[in-house]
Amino acid sequence: MPSQDWPVPRLSSRLRASAARGFVGRASELSLFRSFIRNSSGSSDAYRVLYLHGVGGVGKTTLLRRYEDEAWAAGRRVMRIDCRTIAASPAAFLAHAAPALRDPRTVLLIDTFERCQGLEAWLRDEFLPQLPEGALAVLAGRRKPDPMWQADPRWRGTLKVVDLRDLSGEEASALLTAQGVPPSLHPSVVAFAGGHPLALCLAATVADGRPGAAAPSWEPAHDVVGTLLAQLVGDVPSAVHRSVLEICAHALFTTEGLLRAALPGHDSGALFAWLRELPFVEAGPFGLFPHDVVREALDADLRWRDPEGYRDMHHRVRQHLVDRAREAEGPHVLPAISALTHLHRRNGFLSRYLTWRNDGEIYEDGVRPDDTSAVTELARACAGQETAAIMEFWLRRRREAFRVCRRSDTGELVAVLTFLRLAPEDEEENAADPVAAAAWNDARSTAPPRPREHLLIARVITRQEFSTGASPVMDFFLHRMVSEFIHVRGLARSYVVLPENAFWEPLMGYIDQHLLPTRECVDNRSYSVFAHDWRLVPAERWLDFSRKVEISGPRRNRPKPGNAPAMMSRPEFDGHIRRALQSLNRADDLSANPLARSELVRDAATDDPAEALRTIMTHTIHSLREDPQAMKLHRAVEMTFLRGAPTRETAAERLGLPLSTYRRHLTAGVQRVGDLLWHRLHQKRPDINDAVGGQPHP
Repeated sequence: MPSQDWPVPRLSSRLRASAARGFVGRASELSLFRSFIRNSSGSSDAYRVLYLHGVGGVGKTTLLRRYEDEAWAAGRRVMRIDCRTIAASPAAFLAHAAPALRDPRTVLLIDTFERCQGLEAWLRDEFLPQLPEGALAVLAGRRKPDPMWQADPRWRGTLKVVDLRDLSGEEASALLTAQGVPPSLHPSVVAFAGGHPLALCLAATVADGRPGAAAPSWEPAHDVVGTLLAQLVGDVPSAVHRSVLEICAHALFTTEGLLRAALPGHDSGALFAWLRELPFVEAGPFGLFPHDVVREALDADLRWRDPEGYRDMHHRVRQHLVDRAREAEGPHVLPAISALTHLHRRNGFLSRYLTWRNDGEIYEDGVRPDDTSAVTELARACAGQETAAIMEFWLRRRREAFRVCRRSDTGELVAVLTFLRLAPEDEEENAADPVAAAAWNDARSTAPPRPREHLLIARVITRQEFSTGASPVMDFFLHRMVSEFIHVRGLARSYVVLPENAFWEPLMGYIDQHLLPTRECVDNRSYSVFAHDWRLVPAERWLDFSRKVEISGPRRNRPKPGNAPAMMSRPEFDGHIRRALQSLNRADDLSANPLARSELVRDAATDDPAEALRTIMTHTIHSLREDPQAMKLHRAVEMTFLRGAPTRETAAERLGLPLSTYRRHLTAGVQRVGDLLWHRLHQKRPDINDAVGGQPHP
């Protein structure tokens, strides 16, 4: 029987079908290519060359494969050249691409063009102009086209440049779904990979998709990170250049000044120039920054590979950014503060409260002369008539204390931020503002501001869509608030006023703002007030607290909000001393003692607040021995609190003293310990009154 030829299915058909099912997004790029196909033969002003550029792994090759299918479906002849497989010479290129010069139906797809970037001028000036009318060419590479394309008037209307970006959030989720990743894991995968297709696909291969899997989140495995770095970054010239990349990944923006500070002794200008030329690094108004997935991969790799080196790099970068933030003025303030808070991004805590982005929907601005009615109307609509009256009152007296957030497209107000600075002579104005009155009442109950000192009251009023959880408005508010904390001179106490909501309490504790026990009610709405005493914990000490949590996040034994120190009267201080003495061997009680967060332990050699307070208390007890007249006091205090006599009677018996004499010595000894520590505390803040709460210094 004669054999019969049957069509033989090819594996390539199956692969194309599978790729088509997994293809998501790129609607505008597909629409553009289809219009090229439709218009290429009949329109004299149609584009003929499409130049795609984007970082490695962003999907250029995948899009070219889709273009190939579209071209075949339209009856076009497709020629595809992968520049990884040819020599970067005109002769080698012509050997592969010459047929395109003879057929007007050809669609020439040139992939991985960065491998033949040296041919760019030859292609522009020699090869592409020879394509027959009707033929199309698509170049895809990592680097942007040479500016000469735009400068040459011949290419105007003929060349179309497309910057291929990441997928949108919805598209990224759709890609993960197509890859079989459970929806519960999408947020954590996207948090690492963003919309970068290669990172998403690599994550999908290891994200647990088994039925019944209960993993609440996903973290990138080291092989995923390693693969991404190999694909996106490749080899670098030296270890110093690798350090430059790691600094660029860690900082929000990289400048020559940052490289000079973080890598002393190296040519920061040459290193910055090298960094600037990398295809995955972009330039912004405040410096260079890498593609998001490159940033995440580089930072995760160093943190895993060399934790000690990571911390060292972090601290060098941090010191430069702290200096910049403290020196910044005018329009440079918010970018400098944003760069500083960016250092907290990877500790697993602050990302709950900051969006880390501003997509341009709103911007922060000063109050204009014609904004009064808009501010009061916003306050009335968002809070009520009483709040509107308060805003109008302060606008007449403290217009400089106001900032606003506006919609970028219309200029409409969406939020009002106020940062009132009130000096002692301003106290009479409080009758119109219950929140300001409450702040003054709290200040008077601790230690009121002296002349040339003042209180700061920060609050935000915002439209509903920005009022719950993290939002760009709250980003602006928190960054502006931090700026006030570290820039303002003579700041005695600050008060942050927020609508009563448990969501914000951990954040306020994280930045050492402590919830007052009373709530304020305005327009039948309750507000929480968080306080900080900047004389007790000044900006330098506060920034030091921040340093300790930037990488690892808040410690579990960190005192809870409301238990940390406020400005204490002497009786309050003495009560804390007695409780600390009674709990020297109970770490939890010591951690919760307000003294564990005071200036007393500023120079402690340990980050553990309980251990720091125990050390200073023990040292002070032993210092009583240096005064011969206090030896008997030392013996009573030591026996009671350091040697752990179970009862007062036992302590007296061990000391060979009558109970009444022992008690007298113990009372005087505890008082002397308090006197020494009170004096030590005030030596660390010499700007505070010599008398606090009516009690003189010892």
